[in-house]
Amino acid sequence: MSSPLASARRIVIKTGSALIAAKGEARRDWLAGLAADMAALKAEGREVVWVSSGAVALGRNHLGKTRPRKLEEKQAAAALGQPLLMSAIAEAFAPHGIKAAQALLTLEDTERRRRWINARATLDTLLAAGAVPVINENDTVATEEIRYGDNDRLAARVAQMLSADVLVLLSDVDGLYTADPRKDATAVHIPELYELTAEHEAMAGAANAAEGVGSGGMATKLAAARIAYGAGCATAITLGEHDRPLSVVRAGGRATWIIPPVSPATARQTWLKGHLTPEGAVIVDSGAVKALAHGSSLLAVGVTGVDGRFEKGAAVAIKGPDGATVAKGVTAYDAADVQRIAGAHTDDIEARLGYRGRPAVIHRDDLVLER
Repeated sequence: MSSPLASARRIVIKTGSALIAAKGEARRDWLAGLAADMAALKAEGREVVWVSSGAVALGRNHLGKTRPRKLEEKQAAAALGQPLLMSAIAEAFAPHGIKAAQALLTLEDTERRRRWINARATLDTLLAAGAVPVINENDTVATEEIRYGDNDRLAARVAQMLSADVLVLLSDVDGLYTADPRKDATAVHIPELYELTAEHEAMAGAANAAEGVGSGGMATKLAAARIAYGAGCATAITLGEHDRPLSVVRAGGRATWIIPPVSPATARQTWLKGHLTPEGAVIVDSGAVKALAHGSSLLAVGVTGVDGRFEKGAAVAIKGPDGATVAKGVTAYDAADVQRIAGAHTDDIEARLGYRGRPAVIHRDDLVLER
C-alpha cells in the first residue's frame, strides 16, 4: 500500500508530552527535526496542523511538582508551560521562515456548531496565510467536565473539523500490535486496518507509565482513529522517536494505518444529510439555485429573505423562489443578519452589518443539496 501521505492535501500531526519534553525541558533537537519534516510538506503545497501536548510537562517544574495531581495544579502548570512550548516550537520553525500560530481549544469549541464554525474559520485563515496552527487543549480554563483529557481525541476532532486527509499520531510505539510488545515478545504488528472492531480495542495498552508524562495510550489512539475514520480521514499510528519521524513514515516506515472507505468530502456530505434538522430557512433567487447546483457557496447577493428565527451556526433549509427546499446547510449568520445583508455584494456586507462578516452565508463545505 502506498502511504496516504503521498496524496494528502491537509495533514494533522499530533505529538505527546513524552516526545516534546524530557525532565521538564523541551527536546529542541527533536523538535527541529519534526519542524523540518513539516517544512518539507509545506514546500510541496500541503497544509499542516500541529496538535501538541507538553505545556504541563514543561511548566510543572516551576510549581515544584514532579507530576501535578489536582486540576488547579495542572492548570497552573499549563499556564506556565504553554509559552515555553510555543517558544520552543517557534524556534524550531525559524530556520524555515514558517510562523507558528497558537490556538487553544476546549471541548465545546469542537462540539457546538457555532463555536465549531468560528474555530474552523480561524484555522482555515491561518492555513491560507501559510502559518502552521499549533493546537493544544486550553488546560488553563477547562474543567474536568469539559475537558478532552488527551490530545489524541482533540487531534481527531480537529482533523474532522478541517476535513483533513490524514491524521498522524506520533507515539511511543510504532503502531498497533496484537498485544503490548513491551510485555509480550510474541506480539505481532498490524500494518493496516480497514475497520476498527472490539477485538482491536482489546489489543490496546495503557498510558506511557515509563516517562511519567502524558495521559493517552493506544486505547485513546484507537478512539481518535475511530473519530477520524468516520470523517473519511486516514490515521497513522507510528513511532515518534525518530529524528525525522514524518520522513520515516513517508519512506514506508513501520506504522499502523487505519484506512476509511470514503474521502473526507464524502463523509462530510453523508453527515450533513443525516444530521441536519432545519431550524429555519433562507430564501434564494434562481441564480443562487443554479450556483449551488454547480458547487458554489451561498452568497448574500443571492439571498432574498429568511423564514423563521435562528442563530449563527444553526441548520437551515435553503429554499428557491418557488418555496421548494434545494439544500440544507449550517449558516454563518443569524436570521437578523441574513436579512440585513440579503441581496448585498460581498464588498457591501461590512457597511450593512457594521462589522466585517464572512463572504458566504453558507459555505459550500457546510451545505448539502436536496435534489
